[in-house]
Amino acid sequence: MAEIGFYHLTRTPMEAALPKLLGRVLSTGQRAVVRVGDPNRLASLDQSLWLSADPDWLPHGTPLTGEADLQPIWLTTEDNAPNAARFLFLVDGAESARIGEYDRVFDLFDGQDDAAVAAARARWSAARAAGHTLTYWQQTARGWEKKA
Repeated sequence: MAEIGFYHLTRTPMEAALPKLLGRVLSTGQRAVVRVGDPNRLASLDQSLWLSADPDWLPHGTPLTGEADLQPIWLTTEDNAPNAARFLFLVDGAESARIGEYDRVFDLFDGQDDAAVAAARARWSAARAAGHTLTYWQQTARGWEKKA
Protein backbone atom coordinates (compact mmCIF):
# COMPACT_ATOMS: atom_id res chain seq x y z
CA MET A 1 0.00 0.00 0.00
CA ALA A 2 1.10 3.54 -0.70
CA GLU A 3 1.35 6.49 1.62
CA ILE A 4 -1.02 9.16 0.29
CA GLY A 5 -0.74 12.75 1.44
CA PHE A 6 -3.67 15.04 0.74
CA TYR A 7 -2.42 18.62 0.36
CA HIS A 8 -5.11 21.24 0.90
CA LEU A 9 -4.06 24.43 -0.92
CA THR A 10 -5.48 27.38 1.01
CA ARG A 11 -2.85 30.11 0.61
CA THR A 12 -1.09 29.69 -2.73
CA PRO A 13 -2.04 28.42 -6.17
CA MET A 14 -0.85 25.07 -7.49
CA GLU A 15 1.86 26.77 -9.56
CA ALA A 16 3.48 28.09 -6.36
CA ALA A 17 3.03 25.03 -4.14
CA LEU A 18 3.98 22.27 -6.58
CA PRO A 19 7.57 23.42 -7.31
CA LYS A 20 8.52 23.43 -3.62
CA LEU A 21 7.19 19.91 -3.08
CA LEU A 22 8.90 18.66 -6.24
CA GLY A 23 12.13 20.32 -5.10
CA ARG A 24 11.99 18.32 -1.87
CA VAL A 25 11.60 15.08 -3.82
CA LEU A 26 14.55 15.93 -6.08
CA SER A 27 16.71 16.87 -3.08
CA THR A 28 16.41 13.27 -1.87
CA GLY A 29 17.60 11.94 -5.24
CA GLN A 30 14.17 10.59 -6.14
CA ARG A 31 12.04 10.96 -9.27
CA ALA A 32 8.45 12.14 -9.62
CA VAL A 33 5.53 11.90 -12.00
CA VAL A 34 3.00 14.73 -12.07
CA ARG A 35 -0.33 13.58 -13.47
CA VAL A 36 -2.80 16.16 -14.71
CA GLY A 37 -6.18 15.59 -16.29
CA ASP A 38 -5.94 18.02 -19.19
CA PRO A 39 -3.30 18.62 -21.90
CA ASN A 40 -3.72 22.40 -21.60
CA ARG A 41 -3.03 22.20 -17.88
CA LEU A 42 0.05 20.09 -18.62
CA ALA A 43 1.44 22.82 -20.88
CA SER A 44 0.71 25.47 -18.24
CA LEU A 45 2.46 23.51 -15.46
CA ASP A 46 5.40 22.77 -17.77
CA GLN A 47 5.93 26.48 -18.29
CA SER A 48 5.48 27.36 -14.61
CA LEU A 49 8.09 24.76 -13.56
CA TRP A 50 10.63 26.25 -15.98
CA LEU A 51 9.92 29.70 -14.56
CA SER A 52 9.93 28.65 -10.90
CA ALA A 53 12.03 30.79 -8.59
CA ASP A 54 11.86 28.44 -5.59
CA PRO A 55 13.52 26.15 -6.36
CA ASP A 56 15.04 27.80 -9.38
CA TRP A 57 15.86 24.58 -11.26
CA LEU A 58 13.34 21.78 -11.74
CA PRO A 59 14.53 19.59 -14.62
CA HIS A 60 11.53 17.90 -16.17
CA GLY A 61 9.97 16.67 -19.36
CA THR A 62 6.65 15.94 -21.03
CA PRO A 63 5.49 13.63 -23.80
CA LEU A 64 6.22 16.51 -26.21
CA THR A 65 9.87 16.72 -25.16
CA GLY A 66 10.31 12.96 -24.85
CA GLU A 67 13.09 10.88 -23.31
CA ALA A 68 11.06 10.11 -20.19
CA ASP A 69 13.70 7.76 -18.82
CA LEU A 70 16.12 10.71 -18.50
CA GLN A 71 13.70 13.03 -16.73
CA PRO A 72 13.70 13.35 -12.92
CA ILE A 73 10.20 14.90 -13.16
CA TRP A 74 7.72 13.74 -15.77
CA LEU A 75 4.51 15.68 -16.49
CA THR A 76 1.77 13.65 -18.13
CA THR A 77 -1.92 13.04 -18.62
CA GLU A 78 -1.28 9.29 -18.73
CA ASP A 79 -1.39 6.88 -15.79
CA ASN A 80 2.19 5.63 -15.97
CA ALA A 81 5.72 6.34 -14.76
CA PRO A 82 8.06 6.03 -17.76
CA ASN A 83 10.84 7.68 -15.72
CA ALA A 84 10.67 4.95 -13.01
CA ALA A 85 9.38 7.46 -10.44
CA ARG A 86 8.45 6.28 -6.95
CA PHE A 87 6.58 9.53 -6.17
CA LEU A 88 3.28 10.49 -7.82
CA PHE A 89 1.71 13.94 -7.77
CA LEU A 90 -1.97 14.14 -8.64
CA VAL A 91 -3.18 17.66 -9.42
CA ASP A 92 -6.51 19.20 -10.40
CA GLY A 93 -8.46 16.09 -9.45
CA ALA A 94 -6.40 13.65 -11.54
CA GLU A 95 -6.62 10.08 -10.29
CA SER A 96 -4.56 6.94 -10.74
CA ALA A 97 -5.41 3.25 -10.85
CA ARG A 98 -1.74 2.51 -10.01
CA ILE A 99 -1.38 4.18 -6.61
CA GLY A 100 -0.04 0.98 -5.07
CA GLU A 101 2.98 1.08 -7.40
CA TYR A 102 4.33 4.25 -5.75
CA ASP A 103 6.05 4.79 -2.42
CA ARG A 104 4.33 8.11 -1.89
CA VAL A 105 1.43 9.91 -3.53
CA PHE A 106 0.74 13.65 -3.22
CA ASP A 107 -2.88 14.61 -3.93
CA LEU A 108 -2.98 18.42 -4.22
CA PHE A 109 -6.34 20.16 -4.31
CA ASP A 110 -7.60 23.75 -4.35
CA GLY A 111 -9.20 24.65 -1.03
CA GLN A 112 -10.96 27.64 -2.61
CA ASP A 113 -12.96 25.37 -4.93
CA ASP A 114 -15.86 23.61 -3.19
CA ALA A 115 -16.12 20.97 -5.92
CA ALA A 116 -12.38 20.20 -5.64
CA VAL A 117 -12.68 19.84 -1.85
CA ALA A 118 -15.68 17.51 -2.20
CA ALA A 119 -13.83 15.42 -4.79
CA ALA A 120 -10.76 15.21 -2.52
CA ARG A 121 -12.99 13.97 0.32
CA ALA A 122 -14.32 11.26 -1.96
CA ARG A 123 -10.77 10.26 -2.96
CA TRP A 124 -9.79 10.18 0.74
CA SER A 125 -12.67 7.82 1.53
CA ALA A 126 -11.83 5.54 -1.38
CA ALA A 127 -8.12 5.45 -0.45
CA ARG A 128 -8.92 4.70 3.19
CA ALA A 129 -11.26 1.88 2.13
CA ALA A 130 -8.47 0.48 -0.06
CA GLY A 131 -6.15 0.33 2.97
CA HIS A 132 -3.66 3.06 2.05
CA THR A 133 -1.87 5.08 4.74
CA LEU A 134 -3.31 8.60 4.66
CA THR A 135 -2.14 11.99 5.88
CA TYR A 136 -3.79 15.37 5.54
CA TRP A 137 -1.73 18.54 5.15
CA GLN A 138 -3.10 22.07 5.13
CA GLN A 139 -1.32 25.26 4.14
CA THR A 140 -0.90 27.77 6.96
CA ALA A 141 0.99 31.02 7.34
CA ARG A 142 4.00 28.96 8.52
CA GLY A 143 3.87 26.41 5.71
CA TRP A 144 2.39 22.91 5.56
CA GLU A 145 0.81 21.70 8.79
CA LYS A 146 -0.08 18.05 9.29
CA LYS A 147 -3.67 17.80 10.50
CA ALA A 148 -4.34 14.06 10.27
